[in-house]
Amino acid sequence: MSKLEQLLTQIAQSKLGIETLETRKSDGLDFHDVAVWCLRDALEAAFNAGVEQGRKTATSDKANN
Repeated sequence: MSKLEQLLTQIAQSKLGIETLETRKSDGLDFHDVAVWCLRDALEAAFNAGVEQGRKTATSDKANN
């Protein structure tokens, strides 16, 4: 599992209560009712993770120049 997949799975588990993002070919396992505030929290966590990765990349690029 890639770092991105691990991060997204962690967000899904902690913010949405979704065990896995793998397709399991079962409506009961693959479709979830999610409160809008939980969805907002998950989107915000993903956004913040992207911002943090961008900062790390920018800092790394500056150090390499």
